[in-house]
Amino acid sequence: MQSAYEIKKYICEVGHKLYDKGFVAANDGNISVKVSNNEFYCTPTGVSKGDLTPDMIIRIDGTGKKIEGKLNPSSEIKMHLRVYQERPDVNAVVHAHPPVATAFTVAGVELDQYILPEAVLTIGNVPTCEYGTPSTMEIPDSLMPYIQNHDAFLLKNHGALTVGCDLKKALFVMEEVEFNAKICKFARELGGVEEIPCDQLEKLMELRKKMQIPGRHPGCKTCKNLGTENCRCKHNCNHGATAAKPATDADLVAAITKKVMEALGR
Repeated sequence: MQSAYEIKKYICEVGHKLYDKGFVAANDGNISVKVSNNEFYCTPTGVSKGDLTPDMIIRIDGTGKKIEGKLNPSSEIKMHLRVYQERPDVNAVVHAHPPVATAFTVAGVELDQYILPEAVLTIGNVPTCEYGTPSTMEIPDSLMPYIQNHDAFLLKNHGALTVGCDLKKALFVMEEVEFNAKICKFARELGGVEEIPCDQLEKLMELRKKMQIPGRHPGCKTCKNLGTENCRCKHNCNHGATAAKPATDADLVAAITKKVMEALGR
């Protein structure tokens, strides 16, 4: 079991990595780790993630009240606490502004194409949450349609939020989101994106189960478009998540329309 100092030290190391990778600038971003059902360590407001030291890390309770520390927690800790409330399996949350992934949200482009096996295995498609005013409950509320089926979220015009069973996993998910966004952007610039075929996605979902990759996953494209009840994959590939509701007639019409439009190149 890690000591309090070791947890704080690793939070600082992750903060330094985010800063060095250009995922945050100035005082952007925040990191938190759950240490009990009602206690969390988190980064302070007004401090660059590149300058973090263990003595700056704060301990708070489940309401965001400071228990220990000289500095104050970020006002955006609200979205971290919402995640912990809704997802008991999550033990760490990272919020950053990875440039390419964030640019997708600014451009209104979804990061929903399945192009890299590694990204398919770890994150699947990454939903873009509705825009919310920073430091308000609007951003935590924007996570709610996706929180049970995803470990990575894009925040419209704001950045990304990733979660994990531990802080290393939450950091790796953030790195995967940005890397996937870069490859998708480059492919678009080179002429287009060729997605992994559905039958190959099914194999990747089976591999994910065999590898026992922790966390939630939205499933393959077929399940995402048609709903678990209508899955063509003959298995529940929404591994670890709450089963999706059966697709309504409107959902099926929308899915079919989307496929037709894609086939027409529109």
